Amino acid sequence: MLRVCVWVLAALAALPAESSSVEQAAAGDSTVIAAYVFPQNGMLQAGQIDPTRITRINYAFAAIQDGRIALPLDTDKANLAFLTSLKQKNPSLTVLLSVGGWSGSAGFSDSARTAQSRKILIDSAIGILKVYDLDGLDLDWEYPGLPGAGNPFRKEDKRNFTLLLKELRARFTQLTGVTNRRLYLTIAAGASDEYIDHTEMAQVQRYVDAVNLMTYDYYEAGSDALTGHHAPLFADPADPKKESADVSVRAFQAAGVPAKKIILGVPFYGRMWQQVPNINHGLFQPGKPIPNSYAPYSTIQQTMLGHGFTRFWDERSRAPWLYNQEKQIFVSYEDPESLAAKCSYLLNAKLGGIMFWSYFNDSSGELLSAIDKGLGRTK
Repeated sequence: MLRVCVWVLAALAALPAESSSVEQAAAGDSTVIAAYVFPQNGMLQAGQIDPTRITRINYAFAAIQDGRIALPLDTDKANLAFLTSLKQKNPSLTVLLSVGGWSGSAGFSDSARTAQSRKILIDSAIGILKVYDLDGLDLDWEYPGLPGAGNPFRKEDKRNFTLLLKELRARFTQLTGVTNRRLYLTIAAGASDEYIDHTEMAQVQRYVDAVNLMTYDYYEAGSDALTGHHAPLFADPADPKKESADVSVRAFQAAGVPAKKIILGVPFYGRMWQQVPNINHGLFQPGKPIPNSYAPYSTIQQTMLGHGFTRFWDERSRAPWLYNQEKQIFVSYEDPESLAAKCSYLLNAKLGGIMFWSYFNDSSGELLSAIDKGLGRTK
C-alpha cells in the first residue's frame, strides 16, 4: 500500500531572500552519496538495494507528458513506494524523482517557456511529491538551449531554465513552511563548456541544493573516432580533447557554483571501441563503434577481466582501461582504484559528494564498497 503523506495546503507570504535558505541548509549537509536507480520496466524487489550505503536515491525517470510531470510505467508507483519504505532502514535517506534524461527531455523547452506553462509543470510536480511522499525533484534536462537527442530547443531556454528552478524553489519553500519538511531540488548537468554557455549557473545554483555533474562520457565510440578515457579524473597531456572531471569541476566553480553544491558523477559502466590497433595498448588510437558498446561494470567483471582483456593504468589521468589484443577491443571504465582517487579528490576539494549511474550496473557491490572506503565510511 502506498504511503501517503498528509500535506496541508496554505498560501504563504512571499519567498524570503532568494539564496539564503538553500545555501545555509546545504552548508550543514554531510557528504552526499547519490544513486540513480533505473529499473526500466522492472519491479524493484527486497534485497536489491542497500539503503545504508547511500544517502540519496534519484529514481529515473519521470516523463513530461502534455506539459505535466507523469509516471510513464505501470511499475513506477510500486517502485516509488518500495524506495520510500527503505527509510525504515535508513531514516536519513532521501528519495527524489528524476525527470527527463537523455531520451526523456523533449518536453522541457515547451514546459519552461512561459509563466503559465511553468506553473502547470510545477503544479504536477507538487502533486506527485505529495502522493508518493517524496523528498524532492532532480531535473535532468539534456540540455537547455541544445538539441540533445533531437529535442525541441530555443535560445530562451537559458533564461527559462533559471526561472523554472526559481519558481520550483519558491513552491518548495512555501510547502516547507507549512509542513516543516525539507524538499530537495537538484539538477543533472552536462560536464561541458557548452552546457555552461547555455545556462546561467551563477543564478541556477541559488535555487538548487546540488548540481549532479555528469563527469563521464567524455569519449564515446559513436561520436569519437579516437579511443579515450570516458571518465578521467585529470586530463592526460596526450589526450587530444584535454577533458576531465577536474577540468569540469573547475569550470563550474568559475561559472559560480560553490564546491559544496557540486556532486561528482562517476560511471558504473564502461565504453568500448573495436578495430583498435595495438599501439599504446589502444589508448588514444582510432577505433570503430561496437554493437552494445555500453558495458555495465558487472559485465566487465564477469566477461572481460581475466578473459582475454589486460588492464592498464594511466597515472596522469588516474583512470584504468582494458585492451584485448586478439580482438582489438578497447574499454574505458571505472574501477576501485580510480574511485579511490576520485573520493580523495572530492574530499580535498570540499565537494558536496558523489553520484553514480547506475545502481544496478554493479551487481557485486564492489564499486559501492570502494566509495564507502574512499569516503572513510568503512575500513
